[in-house]
Amino acid sequence: MTVRNRNPLFALVAAVGAALAMPAMAQDPQAQQERQAQERAAQDATQAQQGTAADAAASANGEGQSWASLDADGDGSINRTEAQAHAGLAQVFDAADADKDGKLTPDEYRTYAASQQK
Repeated sequence: MTVRNRNPLFALVAAVGAALAMPAMAQDPQAQQERQAQERAAQDATQAQQGTAADAAASANGEGQSWASLDADGDGSINRTEAQAHAGLAQVFDAADADKDGKLTPDEYRTYAASQQK
């Protein structure tokens, strides 16, 4: 086989390969809908687990601590000392404390967590 005959052969092989690859790249609409439904179910499950700020704080670092267990003095907010019991919360305490009063309320944490998910 000469060089002159190889070029069209390579072009033919490339064209056939591309034509055969197209159906593999096409997405089945039903499969896509099923995948989206699974993603929504996973998001719903995650949101259900993070229904309260306490659950959201506990899941932020996977330590399994609730807001109530971190709130040692029971005042409904977490101060800087209490936040030290949760490594992830301690790292973001200053950023999450919106009014900079040294106490992190559930609303402040919810707002911070929502801003980080965007």
